[in-house]
Amino acid sequence: MSKPLSLSFDPIARADELWKRRWGSVPSMAAITSIMRAQQILLGQVDAVVKPYGLTFARYEALVLLTFSQAGELPMSKIGERLMVHPTSVTNTVDRLVKSGLVDKRPNPNDGRGTLASITDRGREVVEAATRDLMAMDFGLGTYDAADCSNIFEMLRPLRVSAGDFDEE
Repeated sequence: MSKPLSLSFDPIARADELWKRRWGSVPSMAAITSIMRAQQILLGQVDAVVKPYGLTFARYEALVLLTFSQAGELPMSKIGERLMVHPTSVTNTVDRLVKSGLVDKRPNPNDGRGTLASITDRGREVVEAATRDLMAMDFGLGTYDAADCSNIFEMLRPLRVSAGDFDEE
C-alpha cells in the first residue's frame, strides 16, 4: 500500500478560506472536517495493525471489553451498551469473533432471551498480541505526547456528554 502524494497545501485550511468567502466564518466546519480526517487516518492505521489477527478495530474493542470483565463474558446487550453501538452491530461483531474461534456464545442463564459472549483462550492470546502491537505504535497517536493525548480526551469529553454517552459526574 503506497502512501498518496502529499499536497502542497492544507486542503482543509483552503476549504475554510473558501467557506469564509462564500458563507462567512464557521470555525466548526474546519474542526469537523479535521476530526473526520483524523478518524480516517487513525482507523486506517489501527486496522492495518489488527488485520493480521483477523480483526477490525471494532472486533478488537469487543475482545478487550471481554478481557476486562471478571468472568471473561458479558451479555450481548451489555457489550452494545459499553461499546455504544447498535445491537445489530454487536451481533455482527460477535458472530465474526465466534467464526474466528476467539469468542463463544451461549444462552444467558440469568435472562431467558439473552445471549452471553465469552472470550476463548485463543481470543485472549490474540487480544494480548494485538494490544502489544497497538501500544507499540501508540494507537496511531505517536505524533502527540501524553499531555496532548490527555488534552484531546478532555477536549472531546463535553461532546460525548452532550451526545448522551454518559452522565457527567
